[in-house]
Amino acid sequence: MLKLWGRITSINVQKVRWALAELGVAHERIEAGMQFGVVNESHYRVMNPNGRIPTIDDEGFVLWESNAIVRYLAARHGEGSLWPTELRMRADADRWMDWATTTLQPSVTPVFWGLIRSAPETRNLKEIETQTAASNDAFQIVDKVLASRPYLAGDSLTMGDIPLGTFVHRWYRLPVERPAMPHLDAYFERLQTRAAFRDNVMIPLS
Repeated sequence: MLKLWGRITSINVQKVRWALAELGVAHERIEAGMQFGVVNESHYRVMNPNGRIPTIDDEGFVLWESNAIVRYLAARHGEGSLWPTELRMRADADRWMDWATTTLQPSVTPVFWGLIRSAPETRNLKEIETQTAASNDAFQIVDKVLASRPYLAGDSLTMGDIPLGTFVHRWYRLPVERPAMPHLDAYFERLQTRAAFRDNVMIPLS
């Protein structure tokens, strides 16, 4: 059985758990990271020298980096669903996975850490304000794309929606001002109709 190391409050672990649930892949999860430790133990560092989560072991094949894990799971178990068979649709989904990491994550993460994981007296309010504006700019790009399609790569959920979908949940749960983005609102509502998303991503921020 596939093994997954990581705590459920990690956004990167949430990506993997969501993908596993969408694909119906049975797995065993081992608590790791932050208060659970494990990541600095020697046996874990052999698997993942970065000492980060998530890591999976799929019948002896060890893989880390959340987007790489989602791609692997989609390719292995989700051909025609999370892994589009049409090349251009798959490239589109792949592109959105990278975009979520390179463009969205660098602005959303400082806001999350500043407002949720930092004591009020240590918050850099100017940085939070700056990164909130940058995040809203990035989400407006997504809003425009979703004006013409229900999901990022077309008419159905693909691997491309998984990284971004986790950030959408996080963004809508943060106490920040957001401009009107009706298509992103509708997208978030669509995601919430999926049991795999509700069970594995819609977890209180901590």
